[in-house]
Amino acid sequence: MKAGLWAAFVGAVVEAWAELRIHKTQVLLSLIGVGVAVTALTGVVAAGSIATQATVEGFERGSGRPATVAVWAYNPVTGEQPSKTDLDVAFATAMERYGVTYTNRTMYGGLSVQFPDGVMGISAFGVDQPYGAMHRISLKQGAWFTDRDALRLAPAIVVSEEIWERLGSPDLRVDPTIGIVTPTGTVDAIIIGVTPKQSLDGTYLQAYMLNDDYDAFAPPQDPNYPQLPNYEAWVPPEAADQLLPILQRDIAAALGEGWQVDVQRQDYLAWQVDDPLLVPKIVITGIAILVMALGALGLLNIALVSVRHRIREIGIRRAFGATAGRVFFSVMMESVVATFVAGLAGVLLAIVLIRNPLTESLLALYIQDIPGFPIEAALIGLGAATLVGALAGLLPALVAVRVKVIDAIRY
Repeated sequence: MKAGLWAAFVGAVVEAWAELRIHKTQVLLSLIGVGVAVTALTGVVAAGSIATQATVEGFERGSGRPATVAVWAYNPVTGEQPSKTDLDVAFATAMERYGVTYTNRTMYGGLSVQFPDGVMGISAFGVDQPYGAMHRISLKQGAWFTDRDALRLAPAIVVSEEIWERLGSPDLRVDPTIGIVTPTGTVDAIIIGVTPKQSLDGTYLQAYMLNDDYDAFAPPQDPNYPQLPNYEAWVPPEAADQLLPILQRDIAAALGEGWQVDVQRQDYLAWQVDDPLLVPKIVITGIAILVMALGALGLLNIALVSVRHRIREIGIRRAFGATAGRVFFSVMMESVVATFVAGLAGVLLAIVLIRNPLTESLLALYIQDIPGFPIEAALIGLGAATLVGALAGLLPALVAVRVKVIDAIRY
C-alpha cells in the first residue's frame, strides 16, 4: 500500500514537472515574484539572526557579557567611599576565593596627547587585561593587552582609529608611539592596537591603558572627592543568583563594619526582556509576505487560464481512466512543484547575498562571532513557497476535477 502511494506521488510530481516544462513561459513571470518573496523572507530571518548577534555584542561591549556583576561600596550614613586600596584588596580576595578569573577595574578620565598639529585632550580608560574579553573589544588591527604588557618599560596603549589616523596611520609592526603630556614632560606610549572607527568626523578620540600605567599619567584627583574604579566580575550565568549575595557578604566583611556593599548584575540579560528588533522584523516580514501573496495571485491566474486551455487534455485523461483524485493531485502538484523550485532558487540567492566574502568582510568589522546561515531560514523559505503553491493550485485543481469526458468532445 505504501509503495503504491509513493509511486503515485512520484508519478504526479514527474507529470507536474513535464507540464511545467510545456507551459514554462506562462508561469515564469509569476514564479519570479514567488522567488523574490522567498529570497526576502529567507533573508529577513537570516539577517535577523545577524542583527540580533550584532545587537547582543553591542550590549556586551557596553555592559559586559552575561553574567557581568558590578560592585559598589559606600558608607550609608556619611556617603563616603572606602579607600581604593581597601576595596581593591577586598574585591580581589573575594574573587580569588570563588575562582572568578575575569575581573576588571575601570577608571574613566582623560589624557593630554601630542599630535602633529598640537596637544589635544582625549578620553581615556584605565582597565585591567580581562576587560577586552568581558566587553568584546574588537580591534581593526594590532592586539589587546596581555600580561606581558604590564612588564614593558614604556606603557602600552590601545587607541581608536581616529587617533591612529591623526598620527598618520603608522605601521604597528614598528611599535609606533604617541606622546602623553604630563606636568613633568612628555612620555611616549607604544600603540599596540587600534579599535574600529566610531565617528564620521574623526572626533571619537579614545584610548585604553592598563590601570597602573593610567594611574601614572592621569590628571591628579581632588583628594576630597576621589574617584573609585568601577569594579566588575564575569561570573557563570547559572551561578550568578547564588554567587551575588555571597560576594556581597564577603566583601562587606573584608571592609569592616559600617560599609554597605552592593553587588548587582549589569549585563543586558538582567534587564532586556523584549526583542529590540521585533518591529523591523515584523515590517520586513510583512512586506515579504505581501510580495509572496502577489506572486501567488499571479500564479493562480495563470493556472486557471492553463486549466481552461487543457480541458480537452483533461477530458481525454478521464476517458482513459484517470480518477478525479489523480487529476486533482496532478494539477495542484504543478503549482507546488513550480513554487518549490522557485523557493529553492530564492533560498540559494539569499545564501549567496548574505554569506558571500564581501558581506562577511563588512560584517567582521562590527561582529566578532558572525552566525552561520540559519537552517530555519531555509526551511521557512521552502515551506512558505510550498504552501503558496498548494494554495495557488487548489482552485485550478477543483476546476480540473469538474471536467467531464463530454467536454473533451466539445473542445
